[in-house]
Amino acid sequence: MTIHGLVLADDLIFFSRIAGAAQAAGLNVRQSRTIAELIRMAKEQAPGGVIIDLNTPNLDLLSLIKELRAVCPVMPQVIGYGSHVQTEILRQARLARCNRVLPRTQFVEELEREILNWLTPSSA
Repeated sequence: MTIHGLVLADDLIFFSRIAGAAQAAGLNVRQSRTIAELIRMAKEQAPGGVIIDLNTPNLDLLSLIKELRAVCPVMPQVIGYGSHVQTEILRQARLARCNRVLPRTQFVEELEREILNWLTPSSA
């Protein structure tokens, strides 16, 4: 089974950066711009990890994690990133039990080094 991940983000340039890091690590990622599309993709092939832009419009992180848990045989890791000035959004993501929650700058700093860990299910 190929380790792969899903990315919920509307920003094509930022997604390209994530995809490049994943490819360099021998991984595959697919972009979703909506929660419904992300869940559909997860049903098709359970991801090892899901990277979420916490500024996604209408994001209900608790519901999304619950849906992922329902459709994936093994719960993927959930990595959230967002603006460092939006501390409440970052706090809510931690409360929603994301595996990692990072300000965007830290996410970029760790991306190449951590992408393999982020896209591997925690029980793998």
